Amino acid sequence: MRVQGSVRPPGDKSISHRALILAALAHGRSELRGLLPGADVKSTARCLRQLGAEIGQIRGGGAVTVQGSRLSPPTSRLYCGNSGTTARLLLGLLAGQRFAARLTGDASLRRRPMRRVSEPLRAMGARIQEERGDGLPLTIRGGRLRGLVYQSPVASAQVKSALLLAALTGRVPVTIREPYRSRDHMERLFVHLGLGIHDEDGAVSYQPSAVSRQQTIPAFRLEMPGDISSAAFLVAAAALAEGGELLVENVGLNPTRTGFLMVMERMGAHVERVNLHDAGGEPVGDLLARPAPGLRGGEVAAAEVPSLVDEVPVLAVLASRAQGETVFREVGELRVKESNRLELLAGNLRAVGVEAEARGNDLHVCGTERPPRGRVDTARDHRVAMAFAVLGTLPGAEVRLSEWASVAISYPRFFHDLKAIGSRARHRD
Repeated sequence: MRVQGSVRPPGDKSISHRALILAALAHGRSELRGLLPGADVKSTARCLRQLGAEIGQIRGGGAVTVQGSRLSPPTSRLYCGNSGTTARLLLGLLAGQRFAARLTGDASLRRRPMRRVSEPLRAMGARIQEERGDGLPLTIRGGRLRGLVYQSPVASAQVKSALLLAALTGRVPVTIREPYRSRDHMERLFVHLGLGIHDEDGAVSYQPSAVSRQQTIPAFRLEMPGDISSAAFLVAAAALAEGGELLVENVGLNPTRTGFLMVMERMGAHVERVNLHDAGGEPVGDLLARPAPGLRGGEVAAAEVPSLVDEVPVLAVLASRAQGETVFREVGELRVKESNRLELLAGNLRAVGVEAEARGNDLHVCGTERPPRGRVDTARDHRVAMAFAVLGTLPGAEVRLSEWASVAISYPRFFHDLKAIGSRARHRD
């Protein structure tokens, strides 16, 4: 396959969730451009509408207006679909509201852990009733909160964002320290809106200001940069190509999200960052990607994982074409994603002829030159589906995906774009 031309990935999923929630709290009408039109972001919008926010329809590329208001009790359960971000961030938002709400989701989401968020929220004063152990459905009753200094056992932007939202709506201080730095989109939005947040000796600290005590978050306009996690699949396709070059436009280059680019560079790929600028407090630019023959294996350290956790599937695919072994250290968090992503990656790599194994919380992948051939069970995990579709672009590949509809969660136009740049991928049996 040769790659050519340019492509623009959809809006950043992490920022889209957070921008919608803050716009729902803002005083007045906000305008958001480039929101990701994926299923997860639409789940957040749907739940916010149930809480009283007026949100226009989310379509690709257009402007969406959000009329913020004082949140009101929902008349029915808040259904979060497959979106862990929706559920965990809503728990933070609802902790400061003086009413009860019941949250649930699909079968996959109901299996994902929520105590990493609910336990610190309980420490702030929220009342949370579980129905089936550590997961959804659950009922949260918000109210008067107290401040918190929290040492998070995991580096999680969802935990951090939930606690910041609880502090914002509950008008109390919070300080959060993590073992490693996680993505910081919520902090950047707080800074962009003039809210009282700062870095304090490596911890994130929010202190209610006079503005936030009056709950007058200003209405705002924001344009989403392209999602770097979606861009990663296109960059990887270019690295595996036989020739050409690909320009991936308008990509968010937040330093807490670019770990996969550094790993790719160590493997022998070179991706150039061009047209750099700032948009809404986020660094943005284009990525110029070219084929990378002779990829080399290596080690991805545990400290790097928070900056590339969503890119492990596509990095594992690249590792399967690299010389030697690649080891991803301490990626046990993948077990509680949309699927048991760690075991799923290892099993599917073996299914297409690659030596791979999950050992404890580490993933080991041995590179091969044999064309990948076999059936891949995606378990409806969008990132697994996209990663193996990229592998299917190799000469001689016969990669058959069990389904492909799951890509709508984060990149509805993925197969269209992959085909446009020169794909040979097969989408199903």
